[in-house]
Amino acid sequence: MTMWTIQLAIAVLLLSGVRPSLPQNQWQVGLHSFGPIRYGMTLTQASAALGETITVADSECDYVGPHALPPGTSLMAIQGRIERVDIDTTGILTRSGVGVGSTEDEVRRAYPGHIRTEPHPYTGPEGHYLIFVPRDPADTAFSLIFETDGAKVINYRAGHQPAVGYIEGCS
Repeated sequence: MTMWTIQLAIAVLLLSGVRPSLPQNQWQVGLHSFGPIRYGMTLTQASAALGETITVADSECDYVGPHALPPGTSLMAIQGRIERVDIDTTGILTRSGVGVGSTEDEVRRAYPGHIRTEPHPYTGPEGHYLIFVPRDPADTAFSLIFETDGAKVINYRAGHQPAVGYIEGCS
């Protein structure tokens, strides 16, 4: 199959409204992005990146779960911009290879010298927040927060400050 044929097939799929989804391992969580979604993108930009229209019920703050996203993930939109991703399933890993089910020690080893541990606001002192603290001043507007039961990650989120720190999400 030639490159032109492949490009034509992709174009036909996109125009038909069917989007070839990214393989699961392409949906890595980073400090600045989740797969093709960069934190801070407008809903229009995110819609283009995912190949589907993203709408929100509440323009101030709302969660969206486009069909293109892997199950167990959602995006927080605030005032028309994607500000964070929430992960509550196994198999969606950070670029450093940790995720739901990773131990607290695995998170600390993946981010040596970058993790601040705090008691979880609801399940502490047993449960913890493992908060990634960037060293690069250009990255201080972003963070990752891993919620644990005291041993393993039960969910995590990444994105812009202050949205990534909202304990109750959009509530």
